[in-house]
Order: sequence, then structure tokens, then C-alpha cells
Amino acid sequence: MTVNTPSHTVNSSTSNRVTRPYLPFARPTIDEAAIAGVAEVLRSGWITSGPSVLKFEQALSDWHEGRPARTMSSATAALEVALQVAGIGRGDEVVTSAMSFFAAANMIIKVGARPVFVDCNLDTRNIDFDQVEAAITPRTRAILPTHFAGLPVDMERLHDIAGRRHLRVIEDAALAIGSRWKGRRIGAFGDLVVFSFHPNKNITTIEGGALILRDAAEAKLAEKLRFHGILRLPDGTRDVDTAGGKFNMPDVNARLGLSQLARLDDFNARRRTLAAHYFARLHTDPKCLLPARTHPGEEDGHSWNMFCVLLPLDRMKITRTQFMEAMNARGIGTGISYEALHLTTLCRRYGYREGDFPNAERIARQTLTLPLFPEMTERDVERVCAATAEIIVEARR
Repeated sequence: MTVNTPSHTVNSSTSNRVTRPYLPFARPTIDEAAIAGVAEVLRSGWITSGPSVLKFEQALSDWHEGRPARTMSSATAALEVALQVAGIGRGDEVVTSAMSFFAAANMIIKVGARPVFVDCNLDTRNIDFDQVEAAITPRTRAILPTHFAGLPVDMERLHDIAGRRHLRVIEDAALAIGSRWKGRRIGAFGDLVVFSFHPNKNITTIEGGALILRDAAEAKLAEKLRFHGILRLPDGTRDVDTAGGKFNMPDVNARLGLSQLARLDDFNARRRTLAAHYFARLHTDPKCLLPARTHPGEEDGHSWNMFCVLLPLDRMKITRTQFMEAMNARGIGTGISYEALHLTTLCRRYGYREGDFPNAERIARQTLTLPLFPEMTERDVERVCAATAEIIVEARR
């Protein structure tokens, strides 16, 4: 998704004399200290992968209880490398959710494997583990769940299935840095875990991602796969024994990441406060279906990267596109999270059709991402809630 941050003001829906700043659905928080840090890197003369990358990787490792962390140019690159580290290739199957961003299916297909989709829970939008069990075949090599919007999947159920069936786990935690399961950060335990640092995520490196790995040997393999498969030999020459890509993160990006990581706890705490205000203030007639809040006893475990509602479109006279246009006319940006993966042109080639996964398809038809980022105020949330309710009333049948 592209972060839309126009600077113009728009007329209020209640008075042509009042103007308000445009409210995008996502925006990174970058302070002057972070900008100064990036300027230092630019002045240093070393702007590609170097000392700042090493510091950022160490900070990520420390954050995740000492597990090896390797940065990448994007979370998509990290997903591709994770699949390769896990040995996934031609003829293999990977079970994943039909409700996720395109990168999950794309990278499974890119390494030569087949995506085997299952449905998701309508409230959490997370993968349905009952269907995961049923979808496993002798060709299955891994499970790739997404922590939707930052809400962790049931980690005990996930690793119980994977352990019993001798499968690798590749967590798509692109939206979940700082999320917790039973007090431990996502990425601090488990198998392979992928994070995103795109500008609409909880922290940003402009573009970038990271892969958390099980051990030093897998970290070394990831290093080769992200940089041409190069091995450095004792005599100073190089060799290639693995077909790698070029996914390394520049120092400029890593320096921004260091500043952002230091503020992550505060960012996520603010996101939780704003999400709670949405739950308190978002009342529409007919009702929107709101997302699941948290798992019981895990009130601080959700990092709230997004706040996604399902619009009551079956009781409205307008389409979702028209609804988004009406929000935009009121100076409020929105997004779609996400389309159903099995219904993309690419994945229909594997025989998937409408009706296969009803929850994912309903979410894809009705979902709307509302603004949520740390610099928002409670009054911003109230403005979004009021606009949403107003448009629904005007458009109801």
C-alpha cells in the first residue's frame, strides 16, 4: 500500500468556513534526531551496507532475545530468503491464509512451490488452524501464517501442528513488530519470522525488512542469499555456491531503523490507545463488523498496525469505492486490507475459485482500513468515526 500524505486542507462536512488537514490512513513518525542520524550517515561517505546495518541487526537481535537477525531490502525479500533457507522449492507445498498481502503467495510461487490456501477467522482475520490441519499433504513443507494487523495467531496451536507434522514455520509478521504472545515478543521464539519496515508499518526504514532466524548457520545462509550467493575465500577472492539475489539494506535505512526501534514501545502504546478510542466511538447504523481486540489476557500483545472494519455494504446503496471517495471528500484517507489471494489472476491458475474461502472473500469485499498512526489525536479518531457513521446513514437502504 502507498502512504498517501497530501498537505492540502479540505472543507469540513459541516461548514464551508472550516478547513482541516488531510488525514491519511497511515503516516510514519520521524523526528529531528532520526533525521540528524541519517545526515551523519550521508556525511560519513559509507551509505550502503556497513556499520549502521550491523548495529541495527544487533539491536533487532537484542530486542528478540538474542536470536540472529538479518536485514533485507524489503519484507518481500525476507520472505523469499526465508523460504529458501527453509529449503522450499519446486514440487513443495506451503499452507498459507487466503487473507494476506500479495507477497506471501508471490514468494511461494517464485521459489517454485505451490500455495495451498485455507480460510481465516472472520473476527481476527487470522489463519484457520482447523483448515490448516486438513490441508497438509505429503508434499507440505511449511506453514506461512500472517499475524493480521499485528494480532498474533495462536502460537501454541501453530507450533503444535508444525511439530507433529515436521514442518517449517515462516511467520509473516510484517505488521507485528512489538506484538506479544504470552508476554514474549513475536520473533523472540519460534522458527523463521519476517518483519516489514515500510512507511505504513509500526517502524520504518523507508523501505526494508528483517528476517529472524533459528541459529548462526541459517543466518550465514541468509547472508549469502541476500547478496549474490557470494562466499569470501581465504585468499581474498570470492566464489558463488548458491544462486542468491541482492537484497541488502543500505546504512542510510538502517540508521533510521535504529532511531525508530528505540521508540517502538511508545509507538505501539499510542496505537493501542487510539484503537481503544475507535472501539469506544465507532457506532454506525447499520453496524460495521469491528476487528477482534486481543486474545484473552493479552491486552498489550496487539501492535495495532491497522484498524480494519467490514462495511455493511449489503445494507447500503453505494459501493466501497464510492464510500472511500466520500471519505476522501471529507479529507480522510482509507485503504483496503486485503484482497483475497486465491482470487488473483495468478492464483486462479492453481484451480482456486470464488466460494472456496467464504470468510476471506467477505473480508475482501467489505474491508476498509481506517486511519491509525501514532501522531493521530483522539479528536482525529472521533472525526473518522463521525464521517464513517454519517456516510453509512446517508447511504443505507
